[in-house]
Amino acid sequence: MSAPLPDAALDQLFRSARTYNAYLDKPVSQETLEAIWDLMKFGPTSANSLPARIVWCVSDEAKEKLASLSSGSNGVKIRKAPVTVIIGMDVNFHHNLPEFFPHAPQMKSMMDGLPDSAREVMALRNSSLQGAYFIMAARALGLDTGPMSGFDNAGVDAAFFADMPGVKSNFISTLGYGEPGTPHDRLPRPDFGRFNTLA
Repeated sequence: MSAPLPDAALDQLFRSARTYNAYLDKPVSQETLEAIWDLMKFGPTSANSLPARIVWCVSDEAKEKLASLSSGSNGVKIRKAPVTVIIGMDVNFHHNLPEFFPHAPQMKSMMDGLPDSAREVMALRNSSLQGAYFIMAARALGLDTGPMSGFDNAGVDAAFFADMPGVKSNFISTLGYGEPGTPHDRLPRPDFGRFNTLA
């Protein structure tokens, strides 16, 4: 049985962690991006479906393309961040189930019989989970993130996933080493009793 993490680790992952819109002028190496993936891939998804398809926008060209498809101030955030990540979702994730979920070989054929809309719900749910694992993995490795919506999903799909049939964008997030002092004051978080019920 695992032991609880020390308070310092809980602070880094949750209590002191913040969403960042400004980052230090410090690059994020490919090795670090791979290390994030090598942690986040272990988070659970339904039937080990792993539907997330991720584009790591590290070049100025890629960031500019994404920024031009973003709304409001998101474009500025994307251009200034060392990396911006597109968390996509593969509606055809079930094609990989024979490899990723081999002990239930009937699962792929069962999924073949579902409409795309049903698989899309599963892809959205599980790629969102993977997006959360991305945030926690980045924090665990000492980085910060700025998850956001506010972009042209269809435009991003055409620009970044045109060669991946069935893949659609879910959300995006900046990534880097957050600039101290830039986040706003912590917004309210309710106590357990407000939104929780013991049944």
